[in-house]
Amino acid sequence: MGREEQYLINALTSDSSINVTHMTSHEARAHFPKTSEELSSKFDVVILTDVTSDSIILYSDLYSVPMGPNRLKAIEQFVKSGGGLLLIGGWASFGGYMGQARYHGTPVEDALPVLIKDRDDRVEVPEGFRFKVVNESHPIMKGIPWSNADFLLLGYNKLKLKSKAELLAEYNGDPIIAVWKYGSGRSMIFASDCAPRWVGSFIKWSYYSKFWIQAVKWLAKLM
Repeated sequence: MGREEQYLINALTSDSSINVTHMTSHEARAHFPKTSEELSSKFDVVILTDVTSDSIILYSDLYSVPMGPNRLKAIEQFVKSGGGLLLIGGWASFGGYMGQARYHGTPVEDALPVLIKDRDDRVEVPEGFRFKVVNESHPIMKGIPWSNADFLLLGYNKLKLKSKAELLAEYNGDPIIAVWKYGSGRSMIFASDCAPRWVGSFIKWSYYSKFWIQAVKWLAKLM
């Protein structure tokens, strides 16, 4: 996460039952847990947003041999053994700018409900767009007046829904919100961003916090 993710942090911590540990990309190289066991002992849900796969798989000391355990595999095993995973879009998410986020073909992609392109996957929508909710009854989406929403998003990562995944919202046939169960765990994608610029006016919507709180609680199997 970067500084702009304070919007998401503020949304989640508005619920007193949720505790958030925040790491920048630089901090993740040095401090992100090395094993699924370490992740499970500290967290119920892992959220990745605008952090490239290199920031997790590589360590601060690039010349140490070996550097350490594969932390992308650790995330996949964390989900398979019962944890929750949320990947949020942006220029450094999924495929990302010039394909530099590079989650295609990684263990993290295995744990997600979508397939990721091996190239630049950004879709810019400067005129703004609203996604179509296709499952309002899902616990993540429930109790939110989506039909009355007036916010506009400005972009997203173009992804492909896996065959057994559950689509919650789409735009032009592309998945924007999707979930699935992986092993004993759960994962979710939000193909747009949670912070400016792509998030547009979504951060100003009165149900912005409720949406993210419900997402995290579902991933943590609290609902």
